[in-house]
Amino acid sequence: MLSLVVHAGQRGRHKYVSQAELTERAQVSHSDEQLQAVLGTLEECRRALNECNNRESAEMLSIVILDVRMKLKGIDSADLKALCDEMLRSAASEPPTPSKQTQDQPRRPLLRVVK
Repeated sequence: MLSLVVHAGQRGRHKYVSQAELTERAQVSHSDEQLQAVLGTLEECRRALNECNNRESAEMLSIVILDVRMKLKGIDSADLKALCDEMLRSAASEPPTPSKQTQDQPRRPLLRVVK
């Protein structure tokens, strides 16, 4: 088994890191770099869709962007669900404030079922 000594701090403490762990760290780093590049491309596509007034497609792409960002930050769907549940509880406890959009017209659904 190959190992590498990594100096941690000024007092000469050492941490032994296996070659497999170094390889895994490099793969994760490379994977994160790839996801960052994909994220940039997705955001450019969303911007272009918004400029073309293709709002529905841009909103669907926003969901994909959220998924990639969650992967980069290490947030799983259970964490997202817990956040959404907490936001719903907070919103339910606050008094509703009428917005201009709800007074003028109902908002179109963000997603629709296509058969």
